[in-house]
Amino acid sequence: MAAGSALLVGLVEEFVSGQQDSKAADTATGLKAGQFTILQLVEALGLHLASSQPQTRARGVQLLSNVLQQCHGDLTEREVEVLLAFYENRLKDHYVITPHVLKGLNALTKCSVLPPGSAVSILKSLFQDVHVQSLMLVERSCVYNILTQLMESRESELKGLGADFVFGFVQSVDGERDPRNLLLAFQIARKIIHGGYDLGKFTEELFEVTSCYFPIDFSPPPNDPHGITQEELILALRAVLTGTPRFAEFLLPLIIEKLDSDVQSAKVDSLQTLTACASVYEHKELAEFLPGLWASLRREVFQTASERVESAGLAALGALTACISRSVLNSDSEDYLNVFLDLVLKDCQHHLCEPDLKLVWPSAKLLQATSTASYRASHRVAAAIMPSLIEQYNSRTQCAQRRTLLEMLQGFVQPVKSSEEDESVLLDFRQSLCSIVFSALSENSAGLQITSLRVLTALSQHTVLLLESDVELAVEHLTRLILEEEDAKVSLAVVECAGALACLHPLAFISKMVPRLKEEIFSESMAQGDSAPLSQEHPQQAVRQRCLTALAAVSSRPSVVQESTPVLLQVLTSSHTGTGSFSLEEVISVCHNLQRIAEHAQDTEETGRVFHDIVIPRLLGLALQAAMQGSSDHQSPLVEESVLSAMVPVISTTCARLQSQLAGQTASRAVSLFLDGDMSFLPENAFPSKIQLLKKQVEVPQMDRLLLELEELSCTCDHPLSYTSAAKCYAGLVNKRPAGEALDSLIDRMLKRISTELDCASSSVRTQAFTLLLWVAKALLLRYHPLSTALTDKLFSLLSDSELGLLAADGFSLLMSDSPDVLNRGCNADIRIMYRQRFFTENSAKLVLGFNSAAQERKSGYLKALSHIVNNLPRQVQLTELPALLPLLLEALSCPDQAVQLSTLSCLQPVLMDPPSALITQLEALVGRTLTLTTSPAMKVRIASLRCIHALSRFPEHEIMPFRARVLRALAVPLDDLKRMVRSEAVVARNEWFLLGSPGGR
Repeated sequence: MAAGSALLVGLVEEFVSGQQDSKAADTATGLKAGQFTILQLVEALGLHLASSQPQTRARGVQLLSNVLQQCHGDLTEREVEVLLAFYENRLKDHYVITPHVLKGLNALTKCSVLPPGSAVSILKSLFQDVHVQSLMLVERSCVYNILTQLMESRESELKGLGADFVFGFVQSVDGERDPRNLLLAFQIARKIIHGGYDLGKFTEELFEVTSCYFPIDFSPPPNDPHGITQEELILALRAVLTGTPRFAEFLLPLIIEKLDSDVQSAKVDSLQTLTACASVYEHKELAEFLPGLWASLRREVFQTASERVESAGLAALGALTACISRSVLNSDSEDYLNVFLDLVLKDCQHHLCEPDLKLVWPSAKLLQATSTASYRASHRVAAAIMPSLIEQYNSRTQCAQRRTLLEMLQGFVQPVKSSEEDESVLLDFRQSLCSIVFSALSENSAGLQITSLRVLTALSQHTVLLLESDVELAVEHLTRLILEEEDAKVSLAVVECAGALACLHPLAFISKMVPRLKEEIFSESMAQGDSAPLSQEHPQQAVRQRCLTALAAVSSRPSVVQESTPVLLQVLTSSHTGTGSFSLEEVISVCHNLQRIAEHAQDTEETGRVFHDIVIPRLLGLALQAAMQGSSDHQSPLVEESVLSAMVPVISTTCARLQSQLAGQTASRAVSLFLDGDMSFLPENAFPSKIQLLKKQVEVPQMDRLLLELEELSCTCDHPLSYTSAAKCYAGLVNKRPAGEALDSLIDRMLKRISTELDCASSSVRTQAFTLLLWVAKALLLRYHPLSTALTDKLFSLLSDSELGLLAADGFSLLMSDSPDVLNRGCNADIRIMYRQRFFTENSAKLVLGFNSAAQERKSGYLKALSHIVNNLPRQVQLTELPALLPLLLEALSCPDQAVQLSTLSCLQPVLMDPPSALITQLEALVGRTLTLTTSPAMKVRIASLRCIHALSRFPEHEIMPFRARVLRALAVPLDDLKRMVRSEAVVARNEWFLLGSPGGR
């Protein structure tokens, strides 16, 4: 122990007198090792703590506090008690000691053995002896952390202080300016309010000390390391101000005052705060201020040119109305809701009679916001304005006015809330509304038709508003519009409306629309028989396309799916057999619409069986029959690659979304068909299409044999679609195969085979081997498999290959981007996070080395690969890695390959908006090479280069001013470009460069 004492004395002396800060850590280590105790440390510090020099005393307390920060968890209750008494006493000492005392107290408040009553003692000493706002930022933060820790661990003790705790906090935070500390202070205030602390007579003081920051106007400095955002501060302060109804008498006048501000962000913050208040307050807190609040809200919606302000104002009005609606009416109480609605109706209702004037829409929006807020409000508003709107619609003759009125009606129909106990507030107007809608649907005005379709959709959401006869009439109108209306916008609105109604009323669509659409689809087609397909511009083809789209749109319920899918399959069958005259585009459209049904239909067993037992077998059967057909006068369109590619998403979407238990059955059937020719499940002889539909949890039968066959097909077949599809399927299965020796040996065998073909320049299947290599490399890269490096290294080596070099360079785009059909999350592929960043980190050096050592004529392949890789990285990674890659990217701008140029420019442009210092040093090369590309033969390259020139104008003015004249001269050429989009970009870029250095410029 004597040795320990000697050691302790030495450490104390070296820290205090020798000014060696590292000895604090050594002291903490000795304490943890049991060489001495904390009280022995205090004793060893005795002479220094009693020194007449404040700096010496400060060093002594600093050592003790530094040790406590590391060892506070090892203290006993008795030790904590002694230390607290010491520290509380030291708060009365010289101001240079206070920061170290606070750090010590902060450490002690974290002790689990804090003695009872000590929390009160600490706070009384803090509030009495420390003027917090005279401290430095770090020390103030320390005080707030002490308060936070004590509120979490000793809440009952602090509440025993009553309102004195609130008063002490108010004194401590009054005048705080640092955003980091404000965030802490707001969190403490929120805990005081929500934790049930006694505010006593200091309610207004607590409000004043926090509300003085409202609204927040803080803007973080560039590259702020602390990450404090304006939004964080706004939300933290809002949680305080709206935390208790006791603030209402102070906050609501403040909001009314702040809404007079000219700063848009202040208005939005005030309105959003008002919205938050309404969820906490009751009607009695709002009653006194309703006229003033309404006047402010009305002004903001009537006069603002900002959508944000208008949206926030309408949300606040709705929240206020909902709050007042919650008031319980007594016989002797005032109906605050009706009083408030009287104000709204008085100021807004008369404007609805002036559909041509500018206040009609603000008034309608205000009334709609109140109407949507509660059932009581909707009743009152509907009763007041619906008769007038209906009467005006029926009396007006101008289409523009009628459309405006119909759009207003839509707003009042859509948001009205009702419940099972309450009948719809629109029931009294049901017949008039239906009459208006069906009348508008018969008009020749596209605008009227589109709006009436939206109103019809809204009416259908109210179960009591559309009778069965109304639904049948609506279906007849929708069917007529599908068959007759050529306007694209109207057709889209018809399809959306039909989809909404079919979900609620499937029987009407099954009995009326589906048979009529089927009749139209096959009418002229069957009549023409084997004659030549209709031209793409033929009106009948446009009608059929609308019919096909509508069939998919209405097929959400299983009962409709069972009726619509046979119609679509019949189109494929008749097109295949030649009994119907359908164009290739129509056949592809059928496949797309089958996919849409699989995507959006309800996932029920009935729907699943339709697709797994009928649709997929029919697609596979027709595809095989088409592939096996001999020479004849009619060639089935189902042999076309575009049709087969459109079939695949139908199968993959079905297996990914509909009835996963049936996906195993479908996978088993497809594999048996592929390996064994088992066609027992097909309605007719068939050949399998691509099989990348398998879900991760579905066990694929005969996996090893399947992989061998796919490998053989992908390496020997000379049909591009077939060997590419086989490679994709092989890759998809490898990606999901469990890790282990079996997978490693499979990859090794495959790699040896394709390496043999790739290394033989005379091989006839090098492209096939490369395709398999690329897809398997992607499959392994996605899951971080160790063997992925061997495959990607092989890809890098091919960049110098005379035959495959450009294919390999483009392959890195596939490697780094999302694949739409396989190896994506929709197919449940095994994809690890940040695989792109990992690949880049591990391989960028290889790419640079390969570029430097490659022959001049092969360098473009490396530049192309680099461009593809960098362009697919997240922007933050690009910014970090750009300095090292900048020479190569600048070289890429001089590459003759336009795809490389475009990809590099697309990568550079966002980075130029906030340029790192490395870019500024390369300004000469950047300006010169981007200006050269403004006259590129490729329009996309010209546009991208002009956007980069525009972004360069954001560089520090003193850096880019020397280039101003040169840039303006060069931009004269694209100003006369033949393409309007190029001219437009040139104008924007030239304006920015022209204003450089001028008064009022940037």
